[in-house]
Amino acid sequence: MNRFRDEILEQPEVAARLIQKSRAAIDAFGARYRELRPRGFVIAARGSSDHAALYAKYLFGRRNRALVSLAAPSLFTRYASPPRLDGQCVIGISQSGASPDVVAVVEEAVRQGAMTVAITNDPGSKLASVAELVLALDAGKEQSVPASKTYTASVLGLALMSQAIDGDDAFEAALRRVPDSMAGALKVEMDLDKLVPTLDGPRAIVLGRGFNFSTAEEVALKLTETSYVLARAWSVADFEHGPIAVVEPGFPVLLVGGGGSVAGDLESIATRLLDYGCRVVGLFDCAITPRGIKSAAVHDSGLPEELTPLTLAVLGQLLAYHVALARGVDPDQPRALRKITRTW
Repeated sequence: MNRFRDEILEQPEVAARLIQKSRAAIDAFGARYRELRPRGFVIAARGSSDHAALYAKYLFGRRNRALVSLAAPSLFTRYASPPRLDGQCVIGISQSGASPDVVAVVEEAVRQGAMTVAITNDPGSKLASVAELVLALDAGKEQSVPASKTYTASVLGLALMSQAIDGDDAFEAALRRVPDSMAGALKVEMDLDKLVPTLDGPRAIVLGRGFNFSTAEEVALKLTETSYVLARAWSVADFEHGPIAVVEPGFPVLLVGGGGSVAGDLESIATRLLDYGCRVVGLFDCAITPRGIKSAAVHDSGLPEELTPLTLAVLGQLLAYHVALARGVDPDQPRALRKITRTW
């Protein structure tokens, strides 16, 4: 029995429950947002939650045409020089609600009179107590140290918030398909075994772009903390601006893609890396995948690109689990890590 894998398997149920039970909180957020009309978003988060915030940067930017800034919590804590937050919607994301620096950002936003929202799995937490509005993830207790269900619940919660700002029938229908799509991703688990040998080593690069840049970051973190693989994520565009110099024949690269507007960029970088002799594998949620990649796990959910980070996160978590087993590591208890990390 492995708690990490068990909690990965819970995610379709968690998603269905969040969609059903969050309606009042989402409606309250939408009403307050329309009342105040913030100029943009400032999001404070750490770890996996920071990757959910990165997802929101693309989601709110594309769907809602809103400018999103990721907060630098040390400005609020160590430097005691918080920026002006008036006119912003300030969101704190923390599965525990106990990250002191994230709480500090939201507390300062309240002091300045900004709209504030807490996204947390603990509605009784300090973060929830200081924010004006609370989106409780209702994911159930997450016992494994690496986040799984609280991460995807945070991503889904942000998508529900985006829909509350600018409703769209097609996006609403797609949101309702998310739980079944995540369940479909779980059925691809056996296909992940063929990716493991490429990633069963000391280092790897994970590449995504657009909405799935955040997924690449999250998968890289999961490989690092569960399997002790030194995995580094980049946006495909940033990777080509310098870091690509590190590759050599045999270098392991994982591509993460959900089709859509950036599909051509994944195709182009795959071709280039294969020409360099890299070992390229992939996780994809789309009908057409980059040519030449011999080892890939593909789940074509039919979801819009904006929602494929949910299914691809599931695949990435399962991949990290299998790599950990291959390396003889217990993914439930990564060394030097605790479930709640308190930074300031």
